[in-house]
Amino acid sequence: MKSLMQIALGDDWDKLPAALQAHYQFGTTTDTGHMDIEYPRLMQPLLNVLRLVGALVNRDGKQVSTVVEKSVAGERQYWHRTIQYEDGKVVYFNSFWVSAGSNQVIEFVNPILGLQMSVRVVDGRLEYCGERFVLKIGAVLIPIPEWLALGHTRIVEEAVDENNFVMDFRITHPWFGQVFRYSGQFEASSASSSE
Repeated sequence: MKSLMQIALGDDWDKLPAALQAHYQFGTTTDTGHMDIEYPRLMQPLLNVLRLVGALVNRDGKQVSTVVEKSVAGERQYWHRTIQYEDGKVVYFNSFWVSAGSNQVIEFVNPILGLQMSVRVVDGRLEYCGERFVLKIGAVLIPIPEWLALGHTRIVEEAVDENNFVMDFRITHPWFGQVFRYSGQFEASSASSSE
């Protein structure tokens, strides 16, 4: 079967390096690595509130040990992130992804709040571009412009070698600048093979 990312990218899937294909292949996968998490201090109260609804991470850190486990159930891909700090504190950040048609996906951090993004391959890198935030009420998606929420989301992922990749996730508000970033390097592995 094809993975959610294979469907979103179409023929561009074949342009992805092996490490990124392993990261997004269909089935159960695990990425292990370390992340830097940073944001302005004035964002702390808002991030604390967002954590209550399952969004983002409300603690910064350098080279924080991170494991990302992905699995598929029906038309959803589930992401389970375990972020463990040096002092032993563990933060979980879970979400699920669905197709939004064409070259787009939506990442839901809870059953009603999501981020719709377009994806494309540029010079072997996978680039995400935030399109809008959404509220899902029943079967209806209510759009929320990025500037009304946290700002514009951009993610870039690039292979380092056959098994490892780096990623950079940033949210930039048009008035307040960069309000959140996490970035790091991961090794991709899988428990099932892709077709």
